[in-house]
Amino acid sequence: MYPGIFAASTPDKPALIMATSGQTLTYAELDAEANRVSQLFRSAGLQPGDHVALCLENNIEYLALCWGAHYAGLVYTAMSSRLTTDEMSYIIENCEARAFITSDYKREQAAELSDQMPNVELRLMMNGTIEGYESYENAVAAQPAEPLEGRVAGYDMLYSSGTTGRPKGIVPTTELVPLDEAAHSVGGMLPLLFGLTAESVYLSPAPLYHAAPLRFCMGVHTNGATLVVMERFDPEEYLAAIDTYKATHSQVVPTMFVRLLKLDEAVRTKYDVSSLEMVVHAAAPCPVAVKEQIIEWFGPVIHEYYAGTEGNGFVYCNSEMWLAHKGTVGMPINCTLHIVGEDGEEVDNVGDEGTIYFEGGGTFEYHGDEEKTAGSRHPKGWSTLGDVGKLDEDGFLYLTDRKAYMIISGGVNIYPQEAENVLTMHPDVFDVAVIGVPNEDFGEEVKAVVQLRDGVEGDDTVARNLIAYCKEHLADVKCPRSIDFRDELPRHPTGKLYKRLLKDEYWAGHDSRII
Repeated sequence: MYPGIFAASTPDKPALIMATSGQTLTYAELDAEANRVSQLFRSAGLQPGDHVALCLENNIEYLALCWGAHYAGLVYTAMSSRLTTDEMSYIIENCEARAFITSDYKREQAAELSDQMPNVELRLMMNGTIEGYESYENAVAAQPAEPLEGRVAGYDMLYSSGTTGRPKGIVPTTELVPLDEAAHSVGGMLPLLFGLTAESVYLSPAPLYHAAPLRFCMGVHTNGATLVVMERFDPEEYLAAIDTYKATHSQVVPTMFVRLLKLDEAVRTKYDVSSLEMVVHAAAPCPVAVKEQIIEWFGPVIHEYYAGTEGNGFVYCNSEMWLAHKGTVGMPINCTLHIVGEDGEEVDNVGDEGTIYFEGGGTFEYHGDEEKTAGSRHPKGWSTLGDVGKLDEDGFLYLTDRKAYMIISGGVNIYPQEAENVLTMHPDVFDVAVIGVPNEDFGEEVKAVVQLRDGVEGDDTVARNLIAYCKEHLADVKCPRSIDFRDELPRHPTGKLYKRLLKDEYWAGHDSRII
């Protein structure tokens, strides 16, 4: 299914509403715009299987653009609007994009990118234009709203940071199929697991460039429901949007739960949230106490899942399941889980911890990185996201550690190697370790522990300079919010950094496990 189906049956029904501005696209308008976008790509010479990259803020055109790429059979890569120019340039080149679409919101970086995209033939800017870019609106308006002939369905290739410090494109091992025959995995799951119907109203408060919001929002459109997208998350505005639009379904990250719970009682009770039938969360650990309070407030409509952009498995629980197994992330519903010890064999006993492997849930590759792809595989063909966990006697999964030192801050995955690579090059730095430390609002925040070169004294000025230096090279979300100085970092004579010793120190007195 795709928006064109509902453009024929319910043309005037709202497909997309921007929560704050109230801007609306009906299904007829969304499908027509997507058709024009697909015609534009084809007129520029892009063929099925070619790549297009986009970097935008949440706006009314975002999903029409993605559907246009989908209609044209293209592979579309949505990039975080918080990336630096260097990071954007790398992804554009790595995914072999032939087209790049951005907006006036990214005007300065778009200008910097102009001479860094030699293979990008089509360059478009929304809501304005600069030298080297065409007006997106004018280019799209010049195209017919008729569907392309012989359409095949495209798909996304989203990027997840790698332990080498460079993002890796995650490629589902799929073939291009006719648009009318293509299945949308999330779109099929929404009615079966979460009760979404064509009459539902789905509220999305997160940036659309993230995997889950993008896939869930497009999945809403494959079911003919109405989607409400927040320009940005604000806890009170989120409650107001539920009340105003009578939202029935939504997806959040645990940080949003924390922000909601910190609102004054008068604000919390000001808005009617009784329309909610399902609120699903993922992407980061949710403290047990937070989830208990949310279930008490919203009712037993809270769902949770554990999965990755890689799409190799899906673990799920509803409120009733979670209340009976507090701390679980759920049971596998489309795969088999294997808990594997350090010897590469499955653990012997229920409750034993090990690396979590998925069997039968889906396959993927890391674009252009055979080594990383191979590293995610077990000799028996299972695949892993690198997380550590355990199963209880009822088959419920509990996470007990993260991917190798990955930091999850406010639902955003951050690999410390990127910041370490930058800070290591600062002339005052001798050694550095970047770790996640407790943060009440975000779960974790990024901290750098630095060993300075001889003769340099660590103080607030040096710390500020190091943070500023990092932000010159990386998105601020990846950079440390604080820096501590040490005479020496805990390294083995072979050079291995015992980062776990540092983490244990900072998490002492906190529950650093995901339970």
